[in-house]
Amino acid sequence: MTNLLPALHEGHASIILHNLFRDALEAYDDWGEGMPEPVVSFEGTLLPISMVFDAMKPCTDIMPANMIGIVTDGLSKPWSGDGPLDEMTFSTAARVMSVLTRRQLRRYGRGSIEVFAERFKPSLHVDV
Repeated sequence: MTNLLPALHEGHASIILHNLFRDALEAYDDWGEGMPEPVVSFEGTLLPISMVFDAMKPCTDIMPANMIGIVTDGLSKPWSGDGPLDEMTFSTAARVMSVLTRRQLRRYGRGSIEVFAERFKPSLHVDV
């Protein structure tokens, strides 16, 4: 399903992918314990945030500073970039977020919408 997203061009993503990545970061930031994996909308299709992060792993673009905080909040060690401005590429951020997403899914279940929906289904078990 990754081919639903626009392709990178020589390591560079379109502004559409940058914005989708921002949406995925914000969805991750709002993700509550025990909830299914968040999704973002792209051209009328709901995509799990992990798909967006995976699609951006090869992206060499520098991430805007106002997006870095969500990524670094999940790190166990302080972030220190290579440059004087502590720049981070989308690739680095996508790799970090992929790990954090997998960790969250392992911690709180498989993370599908079906798991969430099962909570509201009436039980078919009848006590006799």
